[in-house]
Amino acid sequence: MKWFSHLKTINHHKWLVMKHCFQCGLYKQGLLHDLSKYSWAEFSIGVKYYQGNRSPNNAEREAKGYTTAWLHHKGRNKHHLEYWIDYSLNPDEGIAGMEMPVNYVVEMFCDRIAASKNYNPDTYTPGAPLAYYQRGKDKYPMHPNTRALLEKLLRMLAEEGETKTFQYIRTDVLKNKRRK
Repeated sequence: MKWFSHLKTINHHKWLVMKHCFQCGLYKQGLLHDLSKYSWAEFSIGVKYYQGNRSPNNAEREAKGYTTAWLHHKGRNKHHLEYWIDYSLNPDEGIAGMEMPVNYVVEMFCDRIAASKNYNPDTYTPGAPLAYYQRGKDKYPMHPNTRALLEKLLRMLAEEGETKTFQYIRTDVLKNKRRK
């Protein structure tokens, strides 16, 4: 029955992201978020390594040293910062984070909230996504503008809550921004 538990987990996560994206005005992204999780390449691995309290990708990585599901997922979903890693135009920098379009930064923000709620439902607070991000932020190759916006939104969520943050995103961050 692990397949059903995994399906419930990804459905709940997808529902939360959709709800948050809708609150921000990202209707299409909310509907299309993480559809690759239903592909055989991701779903079968998710079932095999399902535990219920964390991403199955971590368990696959521990077992094999890498995760095929994550490699598949990050290459198909533009709301992941890893999708935007490329060689820098400056040859001295090597690999670097490219600037993400604002609408994908917002979807990434919604994704982080949903993941925190999904895996820690009893202990979730508006500060949880920021705390999780801060524990690993130095490991993320991110463009400075992408990092600044994500951190601003995570801090606003922690200090002012969802309602005010989603309203700010809708009226200030996404207003007049071209969506790709």
